[in-house]
Amino acid sequence: MTLQRPIARAGSRSVKRALGVQAALEWAFRIEQAQLELPLPPDVTEEGFGFGLEYVLLQRAVLGCKIDGGQHKIGGYTHEDAEAIAATVAGIPDSLGGKRMAIRVAELARSGLTPDWMPGAIPRCVPTIVKQNQHGTHAGTIVVGTERVRVRGLGDRAKWKTFDILACPVTFSPHPHQIEAARRGYDDWCQALGWVREGLIAGGMLRDVVLTAAMPKALPWKESR
Repeated sequence: MTLQRPIARAGSRSVKRALGVQAALEWAFRIEQAQLELPLPPDVTEEGFGFGLEYVLLQRAVLGCKIDGGQHKIGGYTHEDAEAIAATVAGIPDSLGGKRMAIRVAELARSGLTPDWMPGAIPRCVPTIVKQNQHGTHAGTIVVGTERVRVRGLGDRAKWKTFDILACPVTFSPHPHQIEAARRGYDDWCQALGWVREGLIAGGMLRDVVLTAAMPKALPWKESR
């Protein structure tokens, strides 16, 4: 995804820019280098920590005033819209993955990546043991039992011989559970982005960014079929 040009700084001639939620997240975390400030654990009091960024942003929205912007980015100013986006990500509810999902959303945005839903993955039956010799590569076998067989003979000459029963152990690669987990993770990420988008719009905290309806493709593996 191509990142948008930098958004005008607070105090300059403001030009609102329309971004989808994924592009807005990448702008906030990659370009502005906003930091994720997660809520404190329930057993830790906020005494001595001051007000959190999310609290300040909410108060700003209520009062209709602006803040000076944080100094998280070394040697520069972090746009207040980027801080609002980061604060909203930090508030992803437990029903959508909570702190773990917030960290995942921020890391993917900072890297400019989309979760790998394993496009085109088809489980294939493959041997777990592969051997090579002068004739090439072939599946290996293991002994899973023995069998006694009576060998033909005349009269008392008939004999019993013991043979090994061989089997080729196989597995599925990629495993269906692996594909299912990857696609479930992508879907969870999409739902988290939808929650972030709705929260930012409902909170009315963005000054220079306008969120569009653009969203990552839902269930893209169904389209690929």
